Amino acid sequence: MQQLKKMSNKDLPDFSNTELAFRHLSDGNLRRGRLLFELLSRPWLVAIGSVFARFALLIHFPIGWAIRPTVYAQFCGGEDVDESEDTIAMLYASDVFTILDYSAEGVDFESDLDITCSEVLKTVTAAKNDPRHAFAVFKPSGLSSNSLLMKNKKDFSANDCEAWARVERRVRSICSATAEAGGRVLIDAEESWIQDNIDELAEDMMSDFNRETAVVFTTAQLYRHDRLDYIKKLAVRSKEAGFIAGVKLVRGAYMEKERERAKEKGYHSPIQPNKESTDRDFDAAINFCLDNLDKMHLFCGSHNEESNMNLCRQMAEMGLSNDDKRITFSQLLGMSDPITFNLAAHGYNVAKYVPYGPIREAMPYLIRRAKENTSVAGQTSRELTLIRAEIARRKS
Repeated sequence: MQQLKKMSNKDLPDFSNTELAFRHLSDGNLRRGRLLFELLSRPWLVAIGSVFARFALLIHFPIGWAIRPTVYAQFCGGEDVDESEDTIAMLYASDVFTILDYSAEGVDFESDLDITCSEVLKTVTAAKNDPRHAFAVFKPSGLSSNSLLMKNKKDFSANDCEAWARVERRVRSICSATAEAGGRVLIDAEESWIQDNIDELAEDMMSDFNRETAVVFTTAQLYRHDRLDYIKKLAVRSKEAGFIAGVKLVRGAYMEKERERAKEKGYHSPIQPNKESTDRDFDAAINFCLDNLDKMHLFCGSHNEESNMNLCRQMAEMGLSNDDKRITFSQLLGMSDPITFNLAAHGYNVAKYVPYGPIREAMPYLIRRAKENTSVAGQTSRELTLIRAEIARRKS
């Protein structure tokens, strides 16, 4: 055991290695990142900027000239799949895979939902026979109206049933195309009040397409106090039904909104009482998935250094190879490069989410990303510290 511990420590990535983490960035891009994270470290400035951006979208004020070279360039790959090619190539040059993510959010018209489905299918096609791509991904709210996702299926009207059949066809077309292409697809999690229908839909797709390996992955947000129990019950159901569960683990992205709605509606909040509880359940979920890798494949979507390092250590202690195909790490484009690129340098399967889409359609995503950065304690300051360290290292 002592020898194993010594070997694993030697082989573990060093997330403070800024030279390796940022070698793909020019000095100019590094300075842009420093400026953006300095701005994101000021919540009042983010709040004002978000209000202005939403107003500009409402009145169709042209703000693309200001957004494209700054926040859009930091967090998005391009306006379409082809324009994202440079980002895909840049990542793969450092052994980092890509997850193309069409970033349009909050659409409700059937024609818009069909367009989103077509865009996701383009990412599946782009990934076919291209080893640079790790997964396709979609948000269910891009394929269904939120009002429909909110309803209990027992209360569906005839029109609702027809609309839900169209949602199922969209989702099935993506999962089927992914399976035929030999790929994998992530179904992202959303707010708790629309998640039940998403969970059911995701499990139906896993049951149909995950017989030999995990093609379809559902997502569990561990800032919800019920998700660890959900993962354990999913493992039981998957074993009984004979499919492999694909599980993407994240902490979560809608905490403030969830708590505000629970207070407004007068129900018990689904959110953990504190960060410590979220961290505890996240670590427990990682452990559970590792203990059940034969029937549950793991996607660790985390910007937390400790969580990623703990997973690396446990893989070493279990004798798993760094590139075990059942385990994937992931972070967002423009964030946590010290985690991503150091993992890649040590041979782990790691991918960047690469959002893309027209600037106007991507704005809701960018606004949400800015707010999430300000709400994650220590995240922005850690990004800044490491970027500043690399700038200083280059100057010296």
